[in-house]
Parts: sequence; C-alpha cells; structure tokens
Amino acid sequence: MGNSKNAQSSATPTLISKGCVVTGKIESDVFVRIDGHIKGDLFIGEGLIVGEDGLIDGNINTREIVVYGTVNGTVKAESIEIKSSGKILGEIQTRTFQVERGAVYTGMVSMAKDAVVEHLVAVQ
Repeated sequence: MGNSKNAQSSATPTLISKGCVVTGKIESDVFVRIDGHIKGDLFIGEGLIVGEDGLIDGNINTREIVVYGTVNGTVKAESIEIKSSGKILGEIQTRTFQVERGAVYTGMVSMAKDAVVEHLVAVQ
C-alpha cells in the first residue's frame, strides 16, 4: 500500500447525477461533480463542478469551483469560474474570479488584495 497522500490523489471523484436530490450537508476530500439538486451546505476539499442541470441550495466552501448550473448561497473558494450558463445568487468570496459572457451573479463579491478578475468571452 502507498502512503495516504497517493491514495487520496487517486481517489475516484464523486458524481451526483441529474435527477438525484440530496438533502443535508456534504463533505468530501475528493473532487465532486453535481448534476442533481443539493439542499444543504457543501464542504469540498479538492474542487467542485456544478453541471448545467446542477442546482445547489446551500453554502459552498471549496478550493476551486466551476459553475455551469445554479448556486443559491454563499460561495467561498480560492478560484471561482462561472460559465455562460452559470448563476451564483449569493455572496462570493474568492481570490481568482472568472466570468464568461452570459453568466449571472448577484450579491456581494469580496476578494483578496492579490486577487485576479477575468471576464471571459464565451466560445461560440
């Protein structure tokens, strides 16, 4: 057996599929993709993808997040990227913030002093 660091980095990501509804807090060290509906807070160590059909009603704390779907709640992450189909309806706290044309975010955005904001043009 390898050490725990190697075992963690090779762990299978978690997928919550379209049509799946989860109520309650989710905690994970590995990468998570949400295509279903989460009603609760998420604490994700590695990173999170919210798919186009993904809906999160709760707060998120993760290292990095890419949003194609909808988040209703506070998002705290080192890196946040909102794709053209994505929406974050709530407070955003981050260091790096990328927003594609067409994306929606409402609420206060607070960033670290050395944070970078990039407005990306959607590729057609």
